Amino acid sequence: MRTMKLGGTGLDVPVVGVGCMRLTELDLASAEQFVQTALEQGVNFFDHADIYGGGACEEIFAKAVHMKPSVRESIILQSKCGIRSNPPRFDFSMEYILSSVDGILRRLQTDYLDVLLLHRPDALMEPEEVAEAFERLYTSGKVRYFGVSNENPGQMQLLQKWLRQPIVANQLQFGAAHATMISSGINVNMINDAGINRDGGVLDFCRLHDITIQPWSPFQHGYFEGVFLTNEKFSELNQTLLAIGDRYEVSPATAAIAWILRHPAHMQPIVGTTKTERLKEICQAADLWLTREEWYEIYRAAGNELP
Repeated sequence: MRTMKLGGTGLDVPVVGVGCMRLTELDLASAEQFVQTALEQGVNFFDHADIYGGGACEEIFAKAVHMKPSVRESIILQSKCGIRSNPPRFDFSMEYILSSVDGILRRLQTDYLDVLLLHRPDALMEPEEVAEAFERLYTSGKVRYFGVSNENPGQMQLLQKWLRQPIVANQLQFGAAHATMISSGINVNMINDAGINRDGGVLDFCRLHDITIQPWSPFQHGYFEGVFLTNEKFSELNQTLLAIGDRYEVSPATAAIAWILRHPAHMQPIVGTTKTERLKEICQAADLWLTREEWYEIYRAAGNELP
């Protein structure tokens, strides 16, 4: 698996990461097979969150990977915190961040996280408090690198003003059928919906500040409205992905991930499949370099406008 640097760090990560949100859908034997397949493909980057399965996904992963010191040294673990339920709310308080990380480490059976992300923007965030939490986690060795998820440039700048540690990653929903980060930049000054800047120019901001964008749900359209692969609503996109895939003897899923990897922002898609064969297809994208013509062909086939 081809690797890249995460943000401005020296940490080498595979260009594709495995999202573990759906591990509870697998029994332990299937989870073991899935994790082993990922490692065999060179994908040793696993993305978690304290809310995935109410913490059960992290527990299942630790059992599936047979966590022990030699295993821990060979994998990269990322988790997220900040979303709470009963009642639903976001929480960036120092107390919650610290207790959440302790729970994450306990469930993953490890002493440290490689990366911790804040999951969703907390309207009541006090950046000084977050900075204190990060400092304690960093100096104690519990977390090595820090990032955010679903944040715009202003939110990141406000947080970074107080942090000693750099923000190294930002998870954002992105894919051919959810490409507003790109379409707003292409349709600058145009009077159409594609030109609406919905994120404050987060794509360019992350590139300027060495923050790795980690696209989540890259096959989704809308907000968890389903995948576009084999979806009749996206017939042109699927036909295009199939044709380009046939050209390179890969699947449409491979071509869809290759489309993300072709962008010069050096994004690291986090894929949520729990199917071993689909994961193998996705991993093939690391070795596929689409032409400029093919990239724009997929972009337009997804219904994205060119001015």
